[in-house]
Amino acid sequence: MLVLTPLLVPLATALVCLLLPPAWQQRASLAGALLLPACGLALAGEVVSNGPLTVVAGGWPLPFGIEFAADRLSAALVLVAALMLNVVLLWQAGGSADAAPAAPTLQPLLQGLVAGAGAAFVTADLFNLYVWFELTLICALGLLALRGGLRQLDATLKYFVLNVFGTLLLLAAVALLYAATGQLNFRALGAATAALPAGIALPLLTLLSLAFLIKAAAFPFFAWLPASYHTLPAPLLALFSALLAKIGLYALVRTLGAVFQPAPDLLFAVLGWIAVVSMLSGALGAAYHWDLRRILAFHSISQIGYILLAIALASPAGNAAAILFMLHHSLVKAALILTAALIFHACGHYDLRRVGGLYAGRPGLSLVFLLLALSLIGIPPSSGFWSKFLVVRQTLLQGEYLWAAFALAAGAVTLYSMLKIWLEAFWKPHPDESWRAPANDRLLPAHAALGGLLLLILSFGLLPESWIAYVMAAADSLRGGS
Repeated sequence: MLVLTPLLVPLATALVCLLLPPAWQQRASLAGALLLPACGLALAGEVVSNGPLTVVAGGWPLPFGIEFAADRLSAALVLVAALMLNVVLLWQAGGSADAAPAAPTLQPLLQGLVAGAGAAFVTADLFNLYVWFELTLICALGLLALRGGLRQLDATLKYFVLNVFGTLLLLAAVALLYAATGQLNFRALGAATAALPAGIALPLLTLLSLAFLIKAAAFPFFAWLPASYHTLPAPLLALFSALLAKIGLYALVRTLGAVFQPAPDLLFAVLGWIAVVSMLSGALGAAYHWDLRRILAFHSISQIGYILLAIALASPAGNAAAILFMLHHSLVKAALILTAALIFHACGHYDLRRVGGLYAGRPGLSLVFLLLALSLIGIPPSSGFWSKFLVVRQTLLQGEYLWAAFALAAGAVTLYSMLKIWLEAFWKPHPDESWRAPANDRLLPAHAALGGLLLLILSFGLLPESWIAYVMAAADSLRGGS
């Protein structure tokens, strides 16, 4: 049953919240959120000690039963989801710094989103992976529309239209793979697909990968991310950034690195160039914009490109680099989004042209942003350095020198955009000479949430050996399937 806790705990919490009056919902949601990391740690400990865990639901033998499986990769992403849910609820407790508005549906939707993500990380069945994608989509749409304004409804529509296209492609790929193989269970599906002629397997895997690329916001399918994310309240944006695109990336790592291994070389070659264009277009989009949320949204597209590049290397070391980068990006980007919310709270704007003076007015916030920016850029010894180092090193070892050059160029553009934020928000004087930083009222929960994330990120960068050893073992276990 431990394998099912990433689904059952938040799903049960969501149902309890629906039955409670609004005044009690936040307490019940927090209780469920505190239980989830304990289950995640127990799951990770069991996987590390005894190897992958499986459970079959439905009372049918494999491959017909509904299988759930957890390995090191699943356990790590479940822990990230659990951590981010607690960060969001702690931030919400303060009620300031761009928190989400109180609503009867807020807590059930948050728990449902995490339940869908957790279930996607532990499912071992392709159709059920589609089901959990849809659960996260429904909850994400509800959270996007929460404020009910014109901007929020416009963002919800854009998010829905582009993601439902990916959903239709995914459902078509699932149906065609089932028609060709008669299997949906990962292990049975991988064995059956390996026996298909290349002329049949390649189009089917291309269609499946295309659906996952849309969900991951890769080029040229990323328009839904910057078009919708900037309308979210800060804690919800942090949760979206940490989880939603990662489900698509996880699905790519799982399917191409384990289920359908070895996948066709042509698929990885095309994926590598998609990764390159994603890195560059995301970095250039961030350099162009002035709204902090849009800058960070475009940076997510660029960082997704690095993860795709690691997957395209089609090796255990490449998969390890992809896993490490996913963990790094989930933590650092969420922390940067929450830092941007504190900038908004201090200055009243997300537009860099209308803020300033924070180096003198908020020296502690300046230091936090500097540490996180250095990590996003990849300056040693930050978490971003180790993540990018593994990607670029493996790219060079495999002789893909042009891909490595583009990865380094995207890092240089990232440096420029982070420097722009520093100069505009922190270094230059505030454009309004009468501006004074407001008092830190009700910000203790926000500071505690961001401080906890920062400590974890710093430990990642300063003590990378255990993190790297874990992801190396996680990548090795992928080759054995679920």
